[in-house]
Amino acid sequence: MATQQPNSAAAGDVSSAAPAAIPRTGSLPGDPISQRFEHLIEQVHEHRPTENPAPIRKAWDFCVRFHEGQRRASGEPYIIHPLEVAEVLAEMKLDATAIAAGLLHDAVEDTPVTTDEIATEFGEQVAHIVEGVTKIDKIQFANREDRQAENVRKMLLAMVSDVRVVLIKLADRLHNMRTLEHLKPERREAIARETLDIYAPLAHRLGMGKVRGELEDLAFRYTDPVSYQQVAEAVEARRQDGQQFMAQVEETIREQLRENNIEARVEWRIKRLYSIWQKLLKSQVGVDQVFDLLAIRIITQTKTDCYAALGLIHMLWRPVPGRVKDFIAIPRANLYQSLHTTVMGENGHQFEVQIRTEEMHKIAEEGIAAHWKYKAGESVISARDEQRLAWVRQLVDWQREMTDPNEFLSSLKMDLYPEEVYTFTPRGKVVIVPADGTPVDFAYTVHTEVGHTCVGAKVNGRMVPLRTKLRNGDIVEIITQNGHTPSRDWLTFAKSPRARNKIKHWLNENQRLRAIEVGRKLLEREARKFKVPMNRIEDTDLARLAGDYGLATATDLLAGVGFGKQSARQILNRLAPELMLTTPEEAEAAPETGAAAMSEAVRRLHLTGSDSLQVEGQNDLLVYRARCCNPIRGEEIVGYVTRGKGVAVHARSCPNVQNLLYESDRRIAVEWAPTASEVAGRAQRYPVRITVHCDDRSGMLKEMTAIISSDDTNIRAVETRDGANGEAIVEFVVEAEDVRHLNRMVTGLRRLPGVREVQRAQKV
Repeated sequence: MATQQPNSAAAGDVSSAAPAAIPRTGSLPGDPISQRFEHLIEQVHEHRPTENPAPIRKAWDFCVRFHEGQRRASGEPYIIHPLEVAEVLAEMKLDATAIAAGLLHDAVEDTPVTTDEIATEFGEQVAHIVEGVTKIDKIQFANREDRQAENVRKMLLAMVSDVRVVLIKLADRLHNMRTLEHLKPERREAIARETLDIYAPLAHRLGMGKVRGELEDLAFRYTDPVSYQQVAEAVEARRQDGQQFMAQVEETIREQLRENNIEARVEWRIKRLYSIWQKLLKSQVGVDQVFDLLAIRIITQTKTDCYAALGLIHMLWRPVPGRVKDFIAIPRANLYQSLHTTVMGENGHQFEVQIRTEEMHKIAEEGIAAHWKYKAGESVISARDEQRLAWVRQLVDWQREMTDPNEFLSSLKMDLYPEEVYTFTPRGKVVIVPADGTPVDFAYTVHTEVGHTCVGAKVNGRMVPLRTKLRNGDIVEIITQNGHTPSRDWLTFAKSPRARNKIKHWLNENQRLRAIEVGRKLLEREARKFKVPMNRIEDTDLARLAGDYGLATATDLLAGVGFGKQSARQILNRLAPELMLTTPEEAEAAPETGAAAMSEAVRRLHLTGSDSLQVEGQNDLLVYRARCCNPIRGEEIVGYVTRGKGVAVHARSCPNVQNLLYESDRRIAVEWAPTASEVAGRAQRYPVRITVHCDDRSGMLKEMTAIISSDDTNIRAVETRDGANGEAIVEFVVEAEDVRHLNRMVTGLRRLPGVREVQRAQKV
């Protein structure tokens, strides 16, 4: 966690080195912090009686010395943070090496200490772990997303060789989230969003349900405070009745288990707030219509008892159709095992029952940390944990094909938190594909070549289109043909990161070869037009010029010409100005005609203000906002060079971006620029469509229009229609100045009683 560096992405960290030095806590037995450290040592001894605590004590003294005088944003001594991280690791029952590395995890990032010095003092293993969790600060990145992607990539690479890297990172993030309130609002939201996007899903993929749940709830509080408050209040209002109901259910189950000689313990809980909110979004209902907020957990001694308990539950209460899931017979990808069923209690109360063994429960809560061992200087990973880490190794292999950091992050997010569908090969082997996965996803899961040469598929013995969505239990047979190649259309329905990455990689390689060929032909055609002999232009000249454009090789430059990012005439002007009809300076000073004039016309056609967007380093490219997402000022944007239509500017969150931007050569840097109206003091406004799901009650529309108008916002259009479950759907087209203006409107609408969800529609 960064302390003194202004670009740190850490949560709740040091704002500056405090002028007054804190006590040398390692040497003051009566100091409260030292007492906590001694309690940590006792905890390690309790979990690992044979563990030598010397490395932990040495790391503690090192931390106290080098973090002396530093304070967190909360004002407390910085040493509290590594101590809290170590305590989380001790709860995971990790070894002394991991806990020592946890104490030192910020040393390289926030103090003058180097990785070599860590290695000298504590050994190569500790140094490797500390290096793995240390963020990249010495390299300049174009934007925050690139930095984030490279830091995550670095962590995953280190995690492949030592899983303790990610366990320390998760412990670090957990304590930061617990103290997030001390940071500025924009920093809180950015860190919370990163936690929901990467770290909570990472904990989920590693089977660490307890850590994942706490991270999600803490992040939910800051990413969507209005929804968090609404769900928290609704749950609290139902808590007392729920407790009484679940106490009765619990006692009934205990009695029946005793009568049937099933040894088990029973506990109940209210579902986590973020989990409830996700269910509300998925079902588009209000909290008052979600009945299974409560869950009973039955923890048995044997797998046989699990199934016996399930039968008992179904004898006591009627199961809800389609809500019985057997994750014992077919475990989830993160090796989670349990029986799930939702049953109907008295007065229509639904509640979920989870049934698992003690061993399954431990794995569900702790995941990869449940049986991690350290012996004789090596990590001893079980076969189960090796299976858990297989996806990481696979992801590391894929990243070699993904040069774009945003593509890497997008693929990672999709792969970390998949909703799974369990399908079978004709021979009965289970193949897991994402929700809404297709035969193309199935094919690439089996093997890359099977995917590339896929021409058709049979599902349950019948021929189906390749875009068919697979369902649980489907038996899938892939039909291949030698010489067949992937289609770009597959990207519109392929869901799995593996399939999408393989398709993109193949298309990118082939499109690039075509672009290089087209670029060379365009250059030759332009040379003939101006009677420039091609023998005057050598590859060394092109390579030199490529460097001026920020490209690595001559082929990169030719590909740029082929994709339309560079002009063949510009290239010739730079290579042989004395043989061209005009010099580069004369060409720039010449009046705009032809393509240049058309460029300005396209800008006027597609943008209210022609100068609201600009392409870095180019002044003769057609630029327009993509109609699929209509980005507004303040959104992160990306440019895509289209064939014959100029540069389409998309919001980075646009669903089409990943389908379009697989060709890295066609990406182009774009940015928001001051408009003429803004220079004159009048903010440009963009039309945005907002969809509101709400209760169908009198006066609702009046209240919503009042909220929107109160922020000096013009409403262009309003449309209402009936929705499902007695709700109304209201669509507004409003004029927003920027993302912050839009967010204020959305937050105001969501605070209205009866409003269930507010969403921004992509198209206007």
